Amino acid sequence: MDVFTALQTAVSGLKAQSFSLENISGNIANSQTTGFKRVDTNFVDLIAEQETPSRQVAGTVAANSRQTTTVQGSLNATNIGTNMALNGDGFFVVQSKTGDTNGQTTFSTGDSYTRRGDFALDKDGYLVNGAGSYLKGTSLDPITGQATGEGPIKISNSILPARPTSTITYSANLPKTPATTNASASVAGSELLGTLASGANPAILSGTGTATVSAADAASFVNGSIAGPSLTAYSASGGPVSIQTRWAKVQNADATATPATSDVWNLFYADKSAVTSTATSWTNAGTAFQFNGSGQLTSPTATAVTIPALTVDGVNLGNIQLNYGSGGLTAYTSSGGTVTTNTLTQDGYTSGTLNNLSITTDGKVSGTYSNGNTLSLANVKVVQFNNSDGLKANSNGTYAQTLESGTPLVGLNGTTVVGGNVEQSNTDIASEFSKMIVTQQAYSANTKVISTSQDMMSALINIIR
Repeated sequence: MDVFTALQTAVSGLKAQSFSLENISGNIANSQTTGFKRVDTNFVDLIAEQETPSRQVAGTVAANSRQTTTVQGSLNATNIGTNMALNGDGFFVVQSKTGDTNGQTTFSTGDSYTRRGDFALDKDGYLVNGAGSYLKGTSLDPITGQATGEGPIKISNSILPARPTSTITYSANLPKTPATTNASASVAGSELLGTLASGANPAILSGTGTATVSAADAASFVNGSIAGPSLTAYSASGGPVSIQTRWAKVQNADATATPATSDVWNLFYADKSAVTSTATSWTNAGTAFQFNGSGQLTSPTATAVTIPALTVDGVNLGNIQLNYGSGGLTAYTSSGGTVTTNTLTQDGYTSGTLNNLSITTDGKVSGTYSNGNTLSLANVKVVQFNNSDGLKANSNGTYAQTLESGTPLVGLNGTTVVGGNVEQSNTDIASEFSKMIVTQQAYSANTKVISTSQDMMSALINIIR
């Protein structure tokens, strides 16, 4: 290496350190930018070809950028429901807005990828982040939960229509000996419903059937039964309907009988929402629930039965499925003689308006409505890359796919979405200041090499004077 080569090498050092300072400057400038990933600098030595190892020289230097997209930034709670952060690898898929045509928003055809999750609703209901990127995902029908399309997520603020009750989910334990008003320890079978005051017997002892209790028999029916579940169901128009029920044991098990009999229970519902013993008629739900001596349900063998044309206050709710599941109804001994309800829900609701949005850990956009329901409205699209540091960084905190990054792999794959949070920049100011000091010293040292080379060349020139 001669003096001229040393001069060139020092110039390459100046360029490399200048490049490093440029990255440090950008990192510090974006230390508060949501989702920003710092850019580090790699230095690479360039060795001129030499004939023998004894004549090798250190050579010049080049500087390259190194992405840190896999380095997690800290999460900062914002208490904004539509904000989201990725805890783990991956990127949100976004598009940019290209214009509005006839009131319709148009978007870029290609996808971009970002870690910036400060999304909020714009005036049209789209989820857009602070850099103007529109979040992509799969829109869902809030009623059925089925996918309705893929693209930029748009949240509708239209009224959620009412859903009539079609299924009641119920599980409970019926007491072996119900504590009815008629029950007497000295009278065998007095706990059973039996024949009513008018002489009618509304019991169904096996299979299915129809039976009713007239208002005139209401008092004796109440005395021979125990309170069952009470709940509010909804009609097709969304109107609430209060359902009052009672359980009545209509037969005791008798192993000596021919054929042997089982414990049998019937469920009744009131035909009016306001129950009085003297003015309310009752309808048998239509099924005989048979239990063996161990208190286990033996008939029906299905996990659900249908209550036909359930009608309260003149409102016909239609055929309602009573779903008790496997082992959901039992008849074990209970000291209180009352029904112990374990589960009681129904699937209907009245109409409602959207109150707020939130993000679940599996990437669903959930809406909470004024009727108390929380329904899934969209699935956020998240992708990962085999080499995410191979992505090309663009403006606005977005990245573009390259040959080095590979193709996007759709799915969380172990990453979780944290709602109400955003990911901060992964820049460490203290570390950047340390790198800046080292860069400054290296830059100054290279200038010393240039000045020294200049002095040596001046001395060489002065030889011939």
